[in-house]
Amino acid sequence: MSTIIYTYTDEAPALATNSLLPIINAFSGAAGVQVETRDISLAGRILAVFGDHLEPDQRVDDALAELGELVTRPEANIIKLPNISASVPQLKAAITELQDDGYAVPDYPEEPSTPEEEEIRARYDTVKGSAVNPVLREGNSDRRAPAAVKAFARAHPHSMGEWSADSQSHVATMDDHDFRHTEESITVDRDDDVRIEHVADDGEVTVLKKSTPLLAGEIIDAAVMRRDALLDFLAEQVADAREQGVLFSIHLKATMMKVSDPIIFGHAVRTYFDTVFTEHAEALESVGVSPNDGLASLDTALEELPDDQAAAIRAELDAASERGPDLAQVNSAKGITNLHVPSDVIIDASMPAMIRSSGQMWNADDALQDAKAVIPDSSYADLYAETIDDCRVNGAFDPTTMGTVQNIGLMAKKAEEYGSHDKTFEIDGPGVVRVVDRDGTTLLEHAVDTGDIWRMCQTKDAPVRDWVALAVRRARATGMPIVFWLDDERAHDAQLLAKVHEELANHDTDGLQVEFLDVAEATRFTLDRVRRGEDTISVTGNVLRDYLTDLFPILEVGTSAKMLSIVPLMNGGGLFETGAGGSAPKHVQQFVSENHLRWDSLGEFLALGASLEHLADTFDNDRARLLGQTISDATATLLQHGQGPSRVVDEIDNRGSHAHLARHWARELADQDDDAELAATFAPLADQLDAQIDTIQEELLAVQGEPVDIGGYFWPNRARVAEAMRPSATFNALLDQFGTDA
Repeated sequence: MSTIIYTYTDEAPALATNSLLPIINAFSGAAGVQVETRDISLAGRILAVFGDHLEPDQRVDDALAELGELVTRPEANIIKLPNISASVPQLKAAITELQDDGYAVPDYPEEPSTPEEEEIRARYDTVKGSAVNPVLREGNSDRRAPAAVKAFARAHPHSMGEWSADSQSHVATMDDHDFRHTEESITVDRDDDVRIEHVADDGEVTVLKKSTPLLAGEIIDAAVMRRDALLDFLAEQVADAREQGVLFSIHLKATMMKVSDPIIFGHAVRTYFDTVFTEHAEALESVGVSPNDGLASLDTALEELPDDQAAAIRAELDAASERGPDLAQVNSAKGITNLHVPSDVIIDASMPAMIRSSGQMWNADDALQDAKAVIPDSSYADLYAETIDDCRVNGAFDPTTMGTVQNIGLMAKKAEEYGSHDKTFEIDGPGVVRVVDRDGTTLLEHAVDTGDIWRMCQTKDAPVRDWVALAVRRARATGMPIVFWLDDERAHDAQLLAKVHEELANHDTDGLQVEFLDVAEATRFTLDRVRRGEDTISVTGNVLRDYLTDLFPILEVGTSAKMLSIVPLMNGGGLFETGAGGSAPKHVQQFVSENHLRWDSLGEFLALGASLEHLADTFDNDRARLLGQTISDATATLLQHGQGPSRVVDEIDNRGSHAHLARHWARELADQDDDAELAATFAPLADQLDAQIDTIQEELLAVQGEPVDIGGYFWPNRARVAEAMRPSATFNALLDQFGTDA
């Protein structure tokens, strides 16, 4: 069946869906292409896993599980919008919102103490963090800036700030006892099933994970972040930031690495506010405060304490802030610091923003200031350190001349899902953690101490070979050099390199430039080419895929939301992703206060075009091909006319941009010569949109400037959202009538 699945997600992308999807349905319906939706929002996922706690009319299908099965089939065609990768504070907030709306989902048990709480916690663990992407990504990633987007950025360059050779901004990272330096890795030569166990100093064995099936040729690796070394490092960086007079900031991946990085974030909070957590430990524990949740949760919890205790803790917070370095701010107007919420310091969004802003971050006075970017694990810190050093010497990048960096990312079948799953543990006591095969042989082993963070991850053989083949295909198609960002001195990368060289021998690489460089070398190589206007394909593992496909798009075209992100699924289907949603929360805040949505749906336009073309190829559907070609042409026209959303209220927003897209798309379909019947179908709509576009835009602008109530953040009222996102009666009537006629 010629069906496209369009996912309903969260925040600004979900708001935009309520405006864009009626256009997609009308146009695709007229061309005989079926589009269906599936709800994989955070709230929807919570409801799906707790159906047994709900009334029958409240239960929802497990759309994520359904799509997880679909992506293994050749007919899969899914457009995946950005979703919330929930930190624990976000998860708790979503739970509260659902409960307030009458859904009897259970509370999140922070420290489960009964079998029932353990079972509830296990269900929530399937929802929090990067729960969606590993399920859907049954293929490797192909991300790039489309030619039309790159051309627009060159013609209309975004601001990049100015760098000073005297900039004190820098990256601080650990040089030992972190995941990078403690990693062990092997490739198993048979199908197996391993267990992970902790052996205490007295010999007591605790099984941490009973079973992890492995396939022959699979790479497994394990590493440990040593707590004492981490605490020493953090204390040194706090003191050094104070001495240098730079902002202190922490940069982590507390969503994708949903177990390890929130713990590291908590150590940063505790280190900076050490006296708060030592002198008031009993009071804070009584109201369930965890530094892992950040200062925001502490602020909320203080309201539950007696006034005198709360006042004493607030006084100590102020005193600690006075003693410590200034903190980088996420929102200086509201006093939200870099240590408030773990999901606010996502490294792949925060570091590119810092680099684009002259290497500076915002301080409490709402001014830019040099900053110390603390990235504890050194595995990929060199990417940002080298980029900052390059800018300090050579100045800001010039979007009008810089080359492009495409990415082929290894991620299929949960490859390299570091620190995010049921194979990551905070250690309860000293001893040894080991990985033991079914014959009792120890494959990997680390000495550990209380509070250390130990993790294991898997990378299957088939995804690696598919990744290499995809890289070679892109090199052949573009003529660009491909750079494998692999370090032969890192245990995991050494295992990966052996497979890469073996697989490359199966492909024709004559005439191709193929490089193998560690992170620092690859960054320097790529930045040198970028500054000379030359293009490069980065071939990276899963985490670097995330980092690079935010960093370079933000530098090149101003945002990673404008990337074309294709996942050719290993069994023949296609997954089409629509860009990053890191700024989506701020967009929602502006929308509810001003009824102006600045979310740019360009990623959705690009993904839809690629999805339609894939569907056309899969099912030999000429009309789907026409839809894909014409929406791509319409998108280019929209860009040329500068009809993307403005950041400013009372100017064109997301809804106005959608109206322009519909107008251009209808005109492209009406004027094409390949399908006279389809052209005749769309000609009246194109004429009416041309005639009414000014009225439509006036109606869309008229509602801006006043607050709008959508009935919730994680579980908004769908009827209110639809009404708010479709305020033009003229546009709605044209679309609805066209849909009826078609």
